[in-house]
Amino acid sequence: YPSISNDAIAILAMNAMRRSEHKHKLSNNIQQINELLDEACFIWRKHQVSDCIEASHVEAAIKSKHKRTSRISEIMLDEIKEQQVLINTDGFSVAKVNGLTVLSVGDDSFGTPARITATAYAGKQGVTDIEREVDLGRAIHSKGVMLLTGYLGHKYGQSFHISLSANIAIEQSYGLIDGDSASLAEICALISAITELPLDQSIAVTGSINQHGEVQSVGGVNDKIEGFYKLCKTRGLTGKQGVIIPKTNQINLLLDKEVIEAVKDNQFAIYGVENIDQALEILMQKDAGVKTQTGDFTNNTIHMIATERLKKLSSLSNKR
Repeated sequence: YPSISNDAIAILAMNAMRRSEHKHKLSNNIQQINELLDEACFIWRKHQVSDCIEASHVEAAIKSKHKRTSRISEIMLDEIKEQQVLINTDGFSVAKVNGLTVLSVGDDSFGTPARITATAYAGKQGVTDIEREVDLGRAIHSKGVMLLTGYLGHKYGQSFHISLSANIAIEQSYGLIDGDSASLAEICALISAITELPLDQSIAVTGSINQHGEVQSVGGVNDKIEGFYKLCKTRGLTGKQGVIIPKTNQINLLLDKEVIEAVKDNQFAIYGVENIDQALEILMQKDAGVKTQTGDFTNNTIHMIATERLKKLSSLSNKR
């Protein structure tokens, strides 16, 4: 190998941070680093305009590798652009939200949005995970959906018995699904179905929740953000588009320079949230509401509307 400049080493370190998904940690996968150096060295030998491997050679190697492994992501993006896969990046819709998923190809990965929908109606079946019913939902994903029932009971069922039938699905998904990173998006879609309040389609969501409504960290946050940004960019950035992520994932953010510049220019937004209420307020552009001394939620808020609607559905269910 020729010598390596300090700037090139810095790029390698940033790439290792990206692989570790942490600002204060490095991936020690020597094989991946050596493969990247081999390609950077090949690019240097091909041009040989400097005495050592520069940052530009390492960056070119990273871009070349990404180009080779991005064919599947490009095909999926084309399907969304052609509306073969339905994803909206503007407007408002009831009970529909853009979730964020990560797919792996070899030792590389990329993010892509997926529409999550919910329905709610009078009945006593509870919340049904369609993915689990057809054996596409793995254990951790099913656990995430089951936590939604715990949250609904804890949040709304303190003064009356909740009777509800609801369905949640990840649309146009035909493979196995695992992980609980869709649970924040799923509860937002479900509360939208219950309240009939629309959700902002220009904002995508990732995050795990617990039964008390706290939002928890997820993996692959950089790929997820960049995947949705790429779709928004192809359709034209409006300044209203963005993503909701857990606030605790901020330490994992090592984003592409283009995304960082778009955020700086107010063309794209990244919202870090700590609880479900904050996510709902961003998506619905309405106050979530707090409980008063009487035990009711404040007037004309998301939770008040949800409570009244659940009472109505429970009353209808009990009459059957």
